[in-house]
Formats: sequence, structure tokens, C-alpha cells
Amino acid sequence: MELEVLSSYFKEVITTKVDLSTVGIVSLALLTIYISRWIYRWRNPKCNGVLPPGSMGFPLIGETLQLVIPSPTIDLPPFLKNRLKRYGPIFRTNVAGRPVIITADPEFNHFLLRQDGKLVDTWSMDTFAEVFDQASQSSKKYTRNLSLSHFGVESLKDRLVPEMEQFIEQTLRSWSNQESVEVKGAAVTAAVNFAAKQIFSGDLENEAADISDMFKDLVEGLMSFPINIPGTAHHKCLQSISCDNNDQIHKKVREMMKDVLKKRMTMMTSSSSERSQGRGDLLDHIIQDMSTTEKYITEDFIVQLMFGLLFVTSDSVSTTLALAFKLLQEHPPVLEELTVINEVLRLGNIAPGFFRRALKDIPVNGYTIPKGWVIMIATAALHLNSEQFEDPLTFNPSRWKDIRTSVVSKSFMPFGSGMKQCAGAEYSKAFLATFLHVLVTKYRWTMVKGGKIVRAPIIRFPDGFHFKISQKN
Repeated sequence: MELEVLSSYFKEVITTKVDLSTVGIVSLALLTIYISRWIYRWRNPKCNGVLPPGSMGFPLIGETLQLVIPSPTIDLPPFLKNRLKRYGPIFRTNVAGRPVIITADPEFNHFLLRQDGKLVDTWSMDTFAEVFDQASQSSKKYTRNLSLSHFGVESLKDRLVPEMEQFIEQTLRSWSNQESVEVKGAAVTAAVNFAAKQIFSGDLENEAADISDMFKDLVEGLMSFPINIPGTAHHKCLQSISCDNNDQIHKKVREMMKDVLKKRMTMMTSSSSERSQGRGDLLDHIIQDMSTTEKYITEDFIVQLMFGLLFVTSDSVSTTLALAFKLLQEHPPVLEELTVINEVLRLGNIAPGFFRRALKDIPVNGYTIPKGWVIMIATAALHLNSEQFEDPLTFNPSRWKDIRTSVVSKSFMPFGSGMKQCAGAEYSKAFLATFLHVLVTKYRWTMVKGGKIVRAPIIRFPDGFHFKISQKN
């Protein structure tokens, strides 16, 4: 009897073990199938046609890590260079979990930039959306028109260029009194100071050092792709723009701007005699519009707009100036050339590219770009294309004397193209041209230290550009 009980017990145990083992094997098999299908879907996204060639990289992170690896050269980052060589001028990838089409096709880019609102609309990286916070088309249009009114061609002709020249002469005179100047950082401060004067009459100029420091950190994150991992530029950016962190300079600057706004509003709503003392700057203009235009013009909107305008005038100008110092020193004969700006902008490639989002499926060269996908127009690849620019890595301003109009219109777009070209493009070029005019006619400069250039994926100077500036006799 006991033997029968034991026999029955062991049979039950064996059966139970077999059942558990079977369940485990089945579960593992199902999990393997699920993961395999998930990876397959990741690598082969749905498309009503044939996707451009390329790779989607690893699940979740895509090819983000390859994209942000620094490259110690002014040439295209390896990520772009290798894939353009392998796949051609249009390829697919995935950045931070987001499917992206990268295009360096001049004809397609030229076509695409004229399809805003039809086939594509503008798209910003997540951090840009957080900083500039302009969701509605009305607010974007208002900001563009306001910027053109105060920084466009007419304002440049009427008053800005003479003011620029005077300001730049004072700036360079100050630089010449120092043992050496780190040009990139000093140029950020100069660009912010001048823009602040135009936006709100320079009421924050005493804090320019803190503001410029904040912009130096902020731009690294804004120009990075959105990977919110400690240690990445994006994470550092999010930390610096967080209004919940009382220690961040960004919050301090915003509070200062709010104080400037409130004081100006108080002045403009007081007696007519005091109101007539308005300073005529951009801040006066936008305060007057508060009561006559859309409801989105709130105090927060104004503060955000002032901050955003300071940002966009700081990095592109300062990076281009720093690069110009280096290139002009290395090529002394070029000082006799008058057409330097375009060549520095071509080589500098300040922004990694311009972004659009497909509003519908877009056919191109036998492929299909699916609706909703992000499209990156890789301006650096256009500017360094050997088919359009002979010896593209050579600093050669004289090339612009004989360059074809079609090349300029389709392969040179440092500030965008068409109706969506940056509203501050002419302002930036005028500031750069005036700065270099004063520099080459009245000053000499010698590099003291630094000079290393890195792309990750935009151009940066990890050791700085330290120059000794001196006045000509």
C-alpha cells in the first residue's frame, strides 16, 4: 500500500515538473517570437511603397549613438559621410526612437522647401519646442513678421548697420586691451549685448556674462538630438531650461526679463507724457500689440520671445566669427577678398540641418517617404558636395566670384531657403560682414592657444580660440 502511494506521488511530481517545464518552454518560445516580430517591425516600418535604403539601428535608440560621436574635422561627420556613400543622397535612419529621412539631394531639397503647408510642415527637435513654445501658426507668423520689422533689410538700411559699426569698433577696442580673448565666448557676449539693445534697449547688459554662459550650455543641448540620459548634451540642456530648478541661470534670466517687461508696461500705461518716452524697440512694439492682436500675446509669450530672439542671434554669429578668425589667420591673402562671409558660412554649417515633417506620403526617386516621418535636409552635405563646390574643404572665398546661380539657390542654404528662410538671415550676415570689415581694416590678430575643431554633429571648439587682438598703427 505504501509502495502504491509513493509510486502515485512520484508520478504526480514528475507530471508536475513536465507541465512546468512545458509552460516555461512555451512561454520562452512565445517571448522569442514576440521579440523577433518586434525587431522585424522596427527594422521594416510600414510603408505604402518602398522605403529609401538605410538602417533603423537598434530598437529604441536607433542610430543615435553613431550620429553624436564627435569627429575632429571640419568635414562631414562619419555618420553622414559613410551613409551617403553607401545608400546615396536620400536614406532612412532612426534617431532617439523617431524614424527620419535624411536628404542631401539638391533637387529634392529645393522642391521640398517650396512645399511648406502642402506636402510638409516645419518641425523642431523636442528641446526647441520646449524653449520657444510657439505651437500655433498665428504666433509663428507674428514672430516672423515682428523679427523682419526690427531686424530685416529696411531696418538694416535705416539704422542698424551704423549702430553695428559703432558697437563693433567699441567691442574690438575693448578686446585689444586684453592679453588674449577667447573669441567664441567673447563673440557670444557681443552678439547678445547688441541684440539685447535692439530687443529691450539693453536693460540686461550688466548681466551679459551670465546670459552668455547660459546660452553656451543651452545651445549644446538644443543642437543635440533628444536623448535624455545623464551626461548627454540634451540632458544638460533640459536641466538648464527647467524652471523648477532655482539654481539654473535660465530661470534667473527669465525673471529678470519679466521685471523689465513689467516696468516697461507700467511706463507705457501711465500718463501720455511718460508714454511718449517709450524707447521704440521691439519690446515697445510687442506691448502695443497686446491689446490689438491675438490673445496669445501674453506676458509669458513676450518673455519667451525675447529669450528666443537672444538665443538665435548668439550662437550662429559667434560660431561663424570664431571660425572666420581661424580661417583668415591661416589664409592671409584672403584678407584682400571682399566675399568672405559666404565661404565661412559654407564651411561652418552652424546647424546640422533643417527639419520638416511629411503631411502625406511623398514619392521621391522611386521611393516613398511615409506620412508623419521627419525629414532632415542635411545642409552640411550640400555645402561640402564636391560636385557643386570644387575642393569643398578648402577655404576659398574667390570661388563665389564665378559660382553658378543654380548652385547658390539649391546647394547653399545656411539660413534655410524660400519663404521659410530664417527671418534674421540678413541681420546675421550684416553683423558678420560689418565685424570682419572693422577687424581686417583696423586690427591684427594672432592665435595664442586652442584652435581644435570638432563636429558632434555641429561644429564646436573644445579648447576655444584664444587670440591676441591688436590695433594697426
